[in-house]
Amino acid sequence: MQINRRQWLKSAGLAGSVALLGGLPSLSTAEQRKFNPRQSNGTILLNSNENPYGPSARVQEAIKKGFDIACRYPFAYSRELEQMIAEKEGVPTDHIVICGGSTEGLKVTGITFTAGGGEIIAAQPTFLSMMEYAGQWGASINWVPVDKDMQHDLDEMEKRISSKTRLIFLCNPNNPTSTLLPAQRVLDFCQAASKKTIVFSDEAYYDFIEEPNYPSMVQLVKQGRDVIVSRTFSKVYGLAGLRIGYLIARPALAEKIRNNIVAYTNVLAIEAARAALVDKEFYSFSLQKNREAKQLITKVLDEMNLNYLTSHTNFVFFHTGRDIKTLQQQMKAEGVHIGRPFPPFTDWCRISTGTVEEIQLFAQTLQKVMG
Repeated sequence: MQINRRQWLKSAGLAGSVALLGGLPSLSTAEQRKFNPRQSNGTILLNSNENPYGPSARVQEAIKKGFDIACRYPFAYSRELEQMIAEKEGVPTDHIVICGGSTEGLKVTGITFTAGGGEIIAAQPTFLSMMEYAGQWGASINWVPVDKDMQHDLDEMEKRISSKTRLIFLCNPNNPTSTLLPAQRVLDFCQAASKKTIVFSDEAYYDFIEEPNYPSMVQLVKQGRDVIVSRTFSKVYGLAGLRIGYLIARPALAEKIRNNIVAYTNVLAIEAARAALVDKEFYSFSLQKNREAKQLITKVLDEMNLNYLTSHTNFVFFHTGRDIKTLQQQMKAEGVHIGRPFPPFTDWCRISTGTVEEIQLFAQTLQKVMG
């Protein structure tokens, strides 16, 4: 079910709603054609940090053409994508590992270096795929609670490095908190820690960072340090359903990981990724719409006097003051899906940015449920 802005304002009946939702333009017909916004079917999916736009018209055309080579194995076609990524990141192609989504890269890296008892140091809460999968293969996880600002406690993480430590996992900006570590502090930490063990920097949300000249840890990879960086096409590029991402690491580390890759990608995803990298219009459009959606979400939360963290991602983490499992079921019953529980913050909610219409329905439902 879709409702327009005027209908929403009337049904919500909120004081100050015109000011709250004003200034967010609807998409033109041309934008709808080029950027393919997700159409509402009565269920609002704001629970997985997906880009509600795309694949763009340019990427869709590349996917269609890709069917002509769908009878071929993807390895030969991935070399062109490797070259494009290597040029983008400023490294040789032997530093690039393409995988079936960055989650595959996280999982394979985890078991490559820690299976059979190696230790991973990780923040709590953070994105869990590496730790959950490695744990099934015998790794031990040294959880370090986030600090009072809900950021990685880098001082404590560094203190815990021992002879057992094989990996340190950083998700920056962090999922689910959306927090961003101070630039020089994270750079200094990774430089120091990589002398003792391997540092894995999950930069799935790097494109959403708006701080000028914020460093990617790729610059440490270029220096030959024991740092691995992951990137994805699932977020700003809008290709979550096609499963393609990549890692950047010095050749010796990259080769070890490459040898363990299981879920390789496919030619359609490769052609889509190649087109996405040159589709600068869609890239800029996605970032702008993400800013607008975050502004709308935070205005709604301000109206409801709900605290939230400054977001450096495509989602907002806010304090509900009630058990998230209960709120999750209440929202789902109204057709709105929100983020899962992230212990120990079980009364906080992660809400992904969506289209303007989706955020409007989220706001209406949240006010109804929260009473």
